[in-house]
Amino acid sequence: MTMAPGMPDDTLKLGLLMESAQLHQALAAENLQRLQAHVRDLDTVVRDEIRRTLLDELQAVHTESQAAVRAMRRAARFAHTRVLTCGFALILLATAISIGGIAWLVPSAAELAALRAQRADMESSLVRLRQQGAQVEWRRCGDQQRLCVRIDSRAPVFGEQADYRIARGY
Repeated sequence: MTMAPGMPDDTLKLGLLMESAQLHQALAAENLQRLQAHVRDLDTVVRDEIRRTLLDELQAVHTESQAAVRAMRRAARFAHTRVLTCGFALILLATAISIGGIAWLVPSAAELAALRAQRADMESSLVRLRQQGAQVEWRRCGDQQRLCVRIDSRAPVFGEQADYRIARGY
């Protein structure tokens, strides 16, 4: 800037000062616009970074939840297998106890044959005993509980002193 003749020095300084202030104001406005554009860009960058971070974290959560689901499924399969195994073992145990009890209580075929043979022997012995007087009624009689037999009072008497009689049922 050139100095005009007759201008006071203060006016010149004031003019320069005003021009300088205007230039600074223009620079400040331009910087403010650039700063606003930068803030808008920064807002976009921050939003993108938040989205990226959120997506990364959600993917990590998703991966961990999938691992937890797989672990829970394995645990469920293991539990089902264990329950089935325990149930099968209990069924086998109950069956074994039942079979053991039956085998212990029920006689074998050989034991049944032996019991049948013993019964046949007893029946034949009973027939022989009946033929030989097993129908005689015996009991204890009197105060001293002596052995006595029921006699057939219609039968004849025997013996030299006639003190023998036939027992009833023989």
